[in-house]
Amino acid sequence: MKAFIIDQYKEATARRIGAMPMPEIGDDAVLVKVHATSINPLDCKLAAGEFKPILPYRTPFILGHDLAGTVERVGSAVKRFKPGDAVFGRPRDGSIGTFAEFIAVNEADLAAKPTNLTMEEAASIPLVGLTAWQVLVERARVKAGQKVLIHAGSGGFGTIAIQLAKHLGAHVATTTGPSNQTLVMRLGADVAVDYRSERFETELAGYDVVINTLDKATLEKSVGVLKPDGQLISISGPPDGDFAKEKGLNPILRVVMRVLSLGIRRKAARQNVHYAFHFMHASGVQLEKLTPLLEDNTIRPVIDRVFPFDEIANALAYVESGRAKGKVVVSIV
Repeated sequence: MKAFIIDQYKEATARRIGAMPMPEIGDDAVLVKVHATSINPLDCKLAAGEFKPILPYRTPFILGHDLAGTVERVGSAVKRFKPGDAVFGRPRDGSIGTFAEFIAVNEADLAAKPTNLTMEEAASIPLVGLTAWQVLVERARVKAGQKVLIHAGSGGFGTIAIQLAKHLGAHVATTTGPSNQTLVMRLGADVAVDYRSERFETELAGYDVVINTLDKATLEKSVGVLKPDGQLISISGPPDGDFAKEKGLNPILRVVMRVLSLGIRRKAARQNVHYAFHFMHASGVQLEKLTPLLEDNTIRPVIDRVFPFDEIANALAYVESGRAKGKVVVSIV
């Protein structure tokens, strides 16, 4: 089958479209013919070797975390799907590879594709949708009337998180550039801070939750906009000890991650707020919870561009440039 292959970490020249063996499926797995996938910053960071200590994929490997497609074949223990079903999902860590014509996915990581979405639209949702659900619903437990700041509101995660936070009844602020103000307000943001001309740390105060997707400086400034006992949750790092323990990492990596997060944890403690790092996990059940919100248009995909598979390297470069509004999708079929 045709796939986008990483032959070597860090080297952009070691990325290529080539042939790989067809996946084999276990009893609890589903073979999916991939119609569309999407690019996430995680893909770029993985290819660059930034997550190698946590996710040590052996080269050559196939990149890609999002898919929408049709079921080709199912394992003997699979109960929820049959050949021909339209599905979408985010394969679990260790089993990624959606930048390919086919992929074997654990049944538990898939859900039926929302009926109103195209394959390209559905492929834009899984990773960012799951991240938004896990951060806002499960971890932060956002309630109606709370104030939530979501950084980088025009990005792939931000566009979905704003819509979900508004559905939960939150007052939502976001940071974005001047050209994206209309977009984020249309998605439901109550306040849009222009990061080029305004300082969010002086414009905003008394927030219950801040979701950080940006750099260390933004993370540290975010502490000051939270009310006492507020929650600062970062999906861009630094990882903390709880994450290392949850992932079952070795004792050395646990110490390293505690050290890496020491500064922000101390700063948060001095302000009487809570810091946590969140690394999303695959879940077909949670995608099923998102599906009604997608089907009734409470949450709508935001797609910047759709690239053909032969231009997937250009799609990665476009995401790495930071110019995308919403998601960048790749059409496989």
